[in-house]
Amino acid sequence: MPRTRRTLLVAALLAGACRTPPPPAAPPAEAGEVRDAALEARLAALAREVDGDVGIYVRHLRTGRTAALRADETFPTASLIKVPILVGVFDAFRTGRLDPHATLVYRDSLAYPGADLVAKLRDSARVPLQKVALHMITTSDNTASLWLQGLVGGAAVNAWLAAHGFDSTRVNSRVPGREADRTRMGWGQTTPREMARLLTAIRDGRAVSRAASEEMYRYLTRIYWNGEALSQLPPWVQAASKQGAVDRSRSEVVLVNAPSGDYVFAVITRNQRDTTYAPGNQGYVLLRRVSALLWREFEPGRPWAPDPAAAALKPADEGP
Repeated sequence: MPRTRRTLLVAALLAGACRTPPPPAAPPAEAGEVRDAALEARLAALAREVDGDVGIYVRHLRTGRTAALRADETFPTASLIKVPILVGVFDAFRTGRLDPHATLVYRDSLAYPGADLVAKLRDSARVPLQKVALHMITTSDNTASLWLQGLVGGAAVNAWLAAHGFDSTRVNSRVPGREADRTRMGWGQTTPREMARLLTAIRDGRAVSRAASEEMYRYLTRIYWNGEALSQLPPWVQAASKQGAVDRSRSEVVLVNAPSGDYVFAVITRNQRDTTYAPGNQGYVLLRRVSALLWREFEPGRPWAPDPAAAALKPADEGP
């Protein structure tokens, strides 16, 4: 090699060795996503108020504006897992494994400890399957949810999720082979991005079928637990949602049918130091603050805040 070329090559190698390495690449964006770094920074400031891990995913569906914080990490679902179970129920309607007009017979052995209404049925009571499904979503009834999971099969729910590109969202409890995941994450696991994607698929008519998606969306707009993210939205705006809470995690996924265009967000915490179930729990406060921030961000021409007295009228959290 000529001396001049060798000298240039050595110089280039030295320059490369001294150059500051580039920052790690961000996770690849989904089609149509437009990252909003300013919004991410404001969400990150809220997340820092929580003593624990926080994952957030936000997307404005018309414009693609997106913000993501740890959105592809796995978090416990708590009761968010009831959305995939609902999908599993409607997929069983589609295949004929379940009859949407079936009447179920309740047995005391199905009761799950807690304040569930379904668990208060008398033994041998007859109840329409779809009423059980509505209780699973609307009041987050655990007895109803486990009853339906038993009918559908957690493994069948997981198979649907895997077949439709949900790589992280899974039912863990009462599913053979997932005992270690249950010990680590509880009833189910997901990522903020995947939970938002699932709710968006239902909104868009792409979960199971258009007819199934329409009915599931109706269920998800009838939520009893409206004291957190939903409390920061005007009551005249429809929103589909599901909430979750266990001692060290709080979560909520919401799709807002806002006047200027729908937007979806999922907020999930894990490893929270604050394990209380009072309204001031750090996770609950985060859910309210994120929801209020996003309404102001996406609907600047429609300022709204709840009446301070409304908080006293919200359902009281009864614990896990």
